[in-house]
Amino acid sequence: MKTIIHKRDTRGFANHGWLQANHSFSFAGWYNPERIHFGALRVMNDDIIAPKMGFGTHPHDNMEIITIPLKGVLKHRDNMHDVWEEVLPGEVQVMSAGTGVQHSEINGSSTEYLSLFQIWIIPEEQGVAPRYDQKTFKAENRNGKLQTLVTSIKDTDSNSLKIHQDVKISRIDLNEGEVFNYNLKSKNHGVYVMNISGKYNLGETTLSSRDAVGISETDSFTVNTTEATELLFIEVPMISL
Repeated sequence: MKTIIHKRDTRGFANHGWLQANHSFSFAGWYNPERIHFGALRVMNDDIIAPKMGFGTHPHDNMEIITIPLKGVLKHRDNMHDVWEEVLPGEVQVMSAGTGVQHSEINGSSTEYLSLFQIWIIPEEQGVAPRYDQKTFKAENRNGKLQTLVTSIKDTDSNSLKIHQDVKISRIDLNEGEVFNYNLKSKNHGVYVMNISGKYNLGETTLSSRDAVGISETDSFTVNTTEATELLFIEVPMISL
């Protein structure tokens, strides 16, 4: 089994006043030649956005974008619908940029900070038709068991959101002292595990809140929690750029 440890304090950080951004991989003004991507996972940003602030209209193309609000209210608008959509904690948003899309993202609250993960996945096909979707995932359905959030548009799982890549993005909430075994889709896949909160052991390595680890070249791995822990699994093909 191959592992790449990304401790929380090794991430890129940018404080723009209205935006505090943590980058697991090279992004914007932060560049680390050893942290460009993990397989098809290109961006894993952990952002905090001030009340009423956000990103004005800007373009994307040929990227699969997944947004997971953790706290607060996200409001999204794009040129496919031109209406503001709210995305709340417990919901997940996906957008296939494909041939090109223009969108805006803002904090929909005038008083509360917005905390979210934004994930970019390199698509398996270029030039697809842009699409948008969002879905609610109940927290009680991931207590002690894996809750699948996002899979390939070719996958038959009707309960997950869809993107143009052979991925499996999932969450689980574990109690202190629980043991969980994760099985990978194939030997050509790897999993980037973000610890949303809590603490667990992976072999001899202890990972705390916002630490992450990339795991590949294995069929499965086991996590052992030492306190209540929330984990996000981003399983992707281990492609080369």
